[in-house]
Amino acid sequence: KYSLNDLKKFKLLNVPKREARIFIRKYHYSGYTMPRLTKIILGWYNKNDELIAVITLGWGTRPLHTIKKLFNNCTTKDYYEIGKMCLHEDLQKNSETIFLSQVTKYLKKNCPDLLFLFTWSDGIFGKAGYVYQAFNMLYGGYIITDVYSDNNGKRYHPRTISGIIKKKYGLKKGNALGSRPDFKQRKDLKLNRIKGKQFKYILPLNKKSKKLIKLSNTNWNVNYPKDKDLSWYLLEHSEKKYKKIFSCPLYIGEYQNDFKDLPLFN
Repeated sequence: KYSLNDLKKFKLLNVPKREARIFIRKYHYSGYTMPRLTKIILGWYNKNDELIAVITLGWGTRPLHTIKKLFNNCTTKDYYEIGKMCLHEDLQKNSETIFLSQVTKYLKKNCPDLLFLFTWSDGIFGKAGYVYQAFNMLYGGYIITDVYSDNNGKRYHPRTISGIIKKKYGLKKGNALGSRPDFKQRKDLKLNRIKGKQFKYILPLNKKSKKLIKLSNTNWNVNYPKDKDLSWYLLEHSEKKYKKIFSCPLYIGEYQNDFKDLPLFN
């Protein structure tokens, strides 16, 4: 364990992609699904120059769509999204807050025109976003997302599933990237579908962004979600109707997908 003073003295530096990739795969719960649109990779180094935390900053799969849903007059240049953030398992709980504080200072110094730091918290994997709540980020509600799993609970990204469908059943209308399997395909492949929540969090980085928060299309507040707000709906591979379940049915390990063979960033 490090002392509070130790943590504050740790260095925040740019991390080589390969080093970040190794760390993320080891310490992040979905380490093989890597961000594609990454602009900055930062690492936290202790006094022995050992990497103890990594964060990737950039955008998700639909950057402009994401920010326009939140703010009418903003574009991709106005925000970064946290892609991956993970810390070494030996660090104490308050380490995330100190790490995020240093990341925010870096952005204010090196990206002075940036307005917002945005992120999602995977409620579908049992994560309400307590790290972001402790850092006083604003909460903006949730969307419903989905993943697939086999009967052992191993999870599959929807994009991977659409690729499997194309390969197994051939290209046809409705098999675009991100398309979902129909009942026959789910039954054939023995795929369960799980729906759950993804929670939105945002941090204004300057006076202008704090004013814009009041004009947002989203009601930002501090009425944070807790574990009791998590929920899941399961569609078993042999069924046509969802049923509500009360605990996460997923194996919280690596995605079973094709991304592990791709470069870390495009």
